[in-house]
Amino acid sequence: MLAFSSNDCVFILTGAGTSAESGIPTFRDAGGLWRNYRFEEVASLAAWERAPRLVWEFYSMRRRVASAAKPNPAHFAVTELERALQDRLFLCTQNVDNLHRQAGSQRVVHMHGELFKSRCDRCARSPFDDTKTYDSDPKLPRCECGGRIRPHICWFGETPFGMDHIFQALARCSVFIAIGTSGVVEPAASFVRRVRGRARTIYIGPEEPANRDSFTECHLGPAGQILPQFLIV
Repeated sequence: MLAFSSNDCVFILTGAGTSAESGIPTFRDAGGLWRNYRFEEVASLAAWERAPRLVWEFYSMRRRVASAAKPNPAHFAVTELERALQDRLFLCTQNVDNLHRQAGSQRVVHMHGELFKSRCDRCARSPFDDTKTYDSDPKLPRCECGGRIRPHICWFGETPFGMDHIFQALARCSVFIAIGTSGVVEPAASFVRRVRGRARTIYIGPEEPANRDSFTECHLGPAGQILPQFLIV
């Protein structure tokens, strides 16, 4: 069990394994393929320029899957910790679903974007809520400026969102907890190395991550089972 002092600042990073417990498959679970395309082939700016309808069909599929998912006990445990620690907890997720928000978390940094938001690929219009699927529409959506509306997702080769805030939170955290992350995808995989030696580093998830050696503690098992018993608020 993990108890926090009144001075602790906690950084939580959640990955695909957290959402997998809610029924959202990871890329690895799907074998890295969709309709015989590798995910990198439909989740990149090059794919968007080459075949925007194919990209929208892929994200329409992902929206349908995520729409059916509900938060699991791991999400609710993180929400309870946020309520207790308030601004001393920084929640960063690699996931693009909205399960943390469904569970009640108010301050979530979606470093890889948000599946249920879209934005213009040309102008500075702010990202907007968008739950529509576009796999059957004859026309793909357009912005008033004439640009194409794209998923608000950080594609392969693009810079993740909120990195300045993320690095600031890493610099002040005294406890770093990674939940259900593979330890492979950068830059998130190197977050733990930034705080190692000055912060308590904890991993929770069903399998050892690739960066296991960077953690001082590793608790293997479903996060939905471990977290509610592990976090003392």
